[in-house]
Amino acid sequence: MKTKIRILIMTVALMLFMSGSATAQGMPVYDNTNFISLVKQLLESGKQTAEMIKSVKFLKDAKEAIEKVSSVVQQLRAVEEIAQNNQRLINVMQNDLQDILNSPYIKPEEIDKVMGSFETIVQNSLDTVDFIDEVLSSDYLKMSDAERAEILKAKELESKQMVANITTKTKRYRDIISFRKMQDKVNNRETGY
Repeated sequence: MKTKIRILIMTVALMLFMSGSATAQGMPVYDNTNFISLVKQLLESGKQTAEMIKSVKFLKDAKEAIEKVSSVVQQLRAVEEIAQNNQRLINVMQNDLQDILNSPYIKPEEIDKVMGSFETIVQNSLDTVDFIDEVLSSDYLKMSDAERAEILKAKELESKQMVANITTKTKRYRDIISFRKMQDKVNNRETGY
């Protein structure tokens, strides 16, 4: 690019020099000062253009790098959110589910149903973790970072839905226990005031 600009400048300079130094009858002789000034301006303009082209390329490269980093950050945030949601599921399984199953107000025939509803959610959570590991550790069908981030975002939403489902189920079973406990107190209260 610099070579083309220099050739163009030299050609213009040569043409101006030739026309300025010709002395035919009736033709005035021009001062070379204007010509030298013009050549300097053309050279400076060429330098500025070359610098501008470098700047555009640098900005384009920087933009691409920022987009890649942004995509990686999105992926990282999605994975962190999924990990936090899975931790919430584990906490519910360790604490709330144990309390529900140990309650005297849950009938023995209901235990399998309670366990089954929680197991489905936990299995979905484990499947999500396996899928994420596959997406992050391999080329997974040669997808781009943006496509990978989109898949992880969808899995993050699924993970949030699992937490909402398990929270709803836990609340429902706690409400059942609370209702049965109140019913037991009403049915077994002392009479004869």
